[in-house]
Amino acid sequence: MKIALAQFNPTVGDFFGNSARMLEMAASAKSQGADLVIFSELCLCGYPPQDLVERPAFLERNQKSLAALAAQMPMPAIVGYVGKAQHDMGKPAANCAAFIRDGKVAFKQRKMLLPTYDVFDESRYFQPAESQSNYSFEDQRLGITICEDCWNDKDFWKQRLYDRDPVAELAGQGTTILINISASPYGLDKRNFRMDMLRSLARRHKLPVIYVNQVGGNDSLVFDGSSFAFDAAGNLAALAHSFEDDIIIFDSATGSGDIRPQPSDELEAAYRALVCGTRDYVRKCGFSKGVIGLSGGIDSALVAAIAVDALGPGNVIGVSMPGPYSSKDSLVDAAQLAQNLDIQYSVIPIDEIFQTYRKALCAAFANQCEDVAEENIQARVRGNLLMALSNKFGSMVLSTGNKSEYAVGYTTLYGDMAGGLAVISDVPKSMVYELARLVNRKRELIPAGSITKPPSAELRPNQTDQDTLPPYDVLDRILKAYVEDLRSPEEIASHYEFPLQLVRDVARMVDRSEYKRKQAPPGLKITSKAFSVGRRFPLANKFIP
Repeated sequence: MKIALAQFNPTVGDFFGNSARMLEMAASAKSQGADLVIFSELCLCGYPPQDLVERPAFLERNQKSLAALAAQMPMPAIVGYVGKAQHDMGKPAANCAAFIRDGKVAFKQRKMLLPTYDVFDESRYFQPAESQSNYSFEDQRLGITICEDCWNDKDFWKQRLYDRDPVAELAGQGTTILINISASPYGLDKRNFRMDMLRSLARRHKLPVIYVNQVGGNDSLVFDGSSFAFDAAGNLAALAHSFEDDIIIFDSATGSGDIRPQPSDELEAAYRALVCGTRDYVRKCGFSKGVIGLSGGIDSALVAAIAVDALGPGNVIGVSMPGPYSSKDSLVDAAQLAQNLDIQYSVIPIDEIFQTYRKALCAAFANQCEDVAEENIQARVRGNLLMALSNKFGSMVLSTGNKSEYAVGYTTLYGDMAGGLAVISDVPKSMVYELARLVNRKRELIPAGSITKPPSAELRPNQTDQDTLPPYDVLDRILKAYVEDLRSPEEIASHYEFPLQLVRDVARMVDRSEYKRKQAPPGLKITSKAFSVGRRFPLANKFIP
């Protein structure tokens, strides 16, 4: 049997557009000789639908759209959608897969394991399946599972989260081909992890395994696609592109299929994830252009490069807003970057506006020393100007703060945090440099000066980030251990042989800055734990680790 793995980029709530894309891909799969086409988890409504699931009209639209899709589907297909729960008790909805053939839904399978960790909260919306069963098609017994249903193999996981294993149960019923439809977000090294996990299932149960994943960005989440198939021995037989729509064919009889080129390394995959997420967030929110404050530093330069790859150079506006402490080199680097990227560029000085603010506050600030308040005025003036440009020209402001800055509060509320999307808010500063060098692999787009000069907010004379922060190679190791790995300051200090007081100071900055991050624009998640989604801490709390 020839099986088409069809990964595409759905938009949440766009039933008509998602259905049209599936019909188009099914027609293409049929023309390639496929007997069955498989789409991803909740592809009919888009993933994640979040609280839309709680609206009766949304649930009803899923049913009607599925029936309409089935009537038009040119070949047998597996489609993910929000269905009705099995029982009246509990949640009214279920995360479902439908097997479509001959113009109707011939079989339904509900998701059994509902994740509630990290970015997932499916128990909030769905009733879990009580049982699973195979579906007979073309002399095969198909075991259809949905995402998390494959993530509980006792031979792969040291500690399992659930007491049931849907894959083992289906295999015990005589499954001959295991299918998993998924909406698994991208994370660093996650593509390889998924493949290792599904390869383990293929070898353990001696079954071909087919995995179809969603692709594209929805809000903070980016889905890489990277769909694949293994033969019964765990050999890779088919592999789709990452971060783009694709159809690949897997022949279950020969154990062979299409294998597409992949990103050269995980750094390139991360960059492509940021491009994909930026493109989809901007466009799915109804914008076509992005506007960026260009400081001449590495962060804004990287965001501009990502925006150009996501939206095209004609849809990116760079704005330099020099203040009283902006260096000449920074202005030169900002202008050179705009020229290299071939984007629209303008200069709006803020000196006069800054002095006007200071004059207005003169009486209120009488007899007070200058401090961070005056510094932040400059950042807020810039934020105001960028939002004015956004309002006037319908361009989304792309903010430029990185994860290291967001972690310790080295950002200004209503200033450099202003914007519609925080493109690199989940990219540590050390990785910003790596990505900048990636951008420059073929030719210098980001000026060398932006990469080599000491990082600085340039809000006071001769300021550098390391006036108040440890070096970023030290800071980022502390932050990963504290934020992503949930290590205590004592554990971190002991492991890295850092001064304990330094680690405690960093941890305190992270905890005290939670209120800022709660008011930040959404950011794109690429690490195991992002500030924008999947991490929930109370703002008012007195717990000290």
